[in-house]
Amino acid sequence: MASLAAAGRICAASCVTTAAGWRSEGMAVVAATARLADFELGLHFNLTEGAPLSPDLARVWPLLPGLGRLIVLAHFGRLPQAALAVELRAQRAAFTDTVGHAPAFVDGHQHVHHLPGVRNIVLDALADNAARKAPPAVRNTGHVVGPGHALKRMLIEQTGGEALQRLLRERGLRHNDTLLGVYDFRGDGYRRLIRGWLAAAPASGGLVFCHPNHAEASAMDPIGEARRREAAYFAGAAFADDLAEAGVTVGPAWPRSSSAGSPRR
Repeated sequence: MASLAAAGRICAASCVTTAAGWRSEGMAVVAATARLADFELGLHFNLTEGAPLSPDLARVWPLLPGLGRLIVLAHFGRLPQAALAVELRAQRAAFTDTVGHAPAFVDGHQHVHHLPGVRNIVLDALADNAARKAPPAVRNTGHVVGPGHALKRMLIEQTGGEALQRLLRERGLRHNDTLLGVYDFRGDGYRRLIRGWLAAAPASGGLVFCHPNHAEASAMDPIGEARRREAAYFAGAAFADDLAEAGVTVGPAWPRSSSAGSPRR
């Protein structure tokens, strides 16, 4: 990831602070990206894999529920909201303690940050930082475009993405206009997908979420091979060629404004 960031191939990284190796891995990421002025590190709020950080949520869920169960609980109003708020503070504190500053943005592992009963907790927590010169951004999941995978894109929008988008606009929080990057993690056609996403990207504010990792795939990681394929593509000449052909540049993850003559980002 650090090499891709230094080469200008990616513009942000979202950090899972519930991971067992977060402290050492987070410090390594900070050291590798500290000189990159426009590179942003954010919090990847996790409620579906592993164990909670906070005792409050651990008393309810010793292990975090899977995504399917979490979606059902959220839409039936059965989430332990007070404990979730404590858990968000714990995950954010783990980020700040390691990185040395608050997250530049917040999103959710498997998009959990947009679920009912979760999105207001996230947005209310951001309001606590309203005095910051640059308030944290939030990954918008309300407008998801790209080639194929229409059902998956629709589910992301309708399980909470569209509602989150309305709140982001109402509260004036920084967010991407469009989300791209949805696929099934199968096969070797990642370049074809990227070309489709670049073609579908808006003039400004398009965010392609991705999962590159050069490390050997682990049996514990169901998308390990996809991570390696993504990393190889982003590191190669083909990605630069595809950006140039589409007239797109890798810019800030959440640009504040754009001018009529600027390249697409």
